[in-house]
Amino acid sequence: MVTGNSHLRTIVNEDGAAVMDTKRGTISTLNATGAYIWQALERGEREEDIVEGLARETSSLPDAIRQDVSDFIAALQEHRMLSR
Repeated sequence: MVTGNSHLRTIVNEDGAAVMDTKRGTISTLNATGAYIWQALERGEREEDIVEGLARETSSLPDAIRQDVSDFIAALQEHRMLSR
């Protein structure tokens, strides 16, 4: 869950988000879709709920975006921006 990482600071706008890791001194940028997923994770939403919400927002089929959401969450974990 994102909220467990108190060393992360986020700024979100209509273009996406910037996430600063105060421990490592790095900044990661996210596009608008990445920011949507990030904010949903901050709210504690489950992955499947994120897929459903994003599908509604983009008028896409959930099956068409499920793997992309999963891959993005895995990348966040790999970069130590997300703990599960």
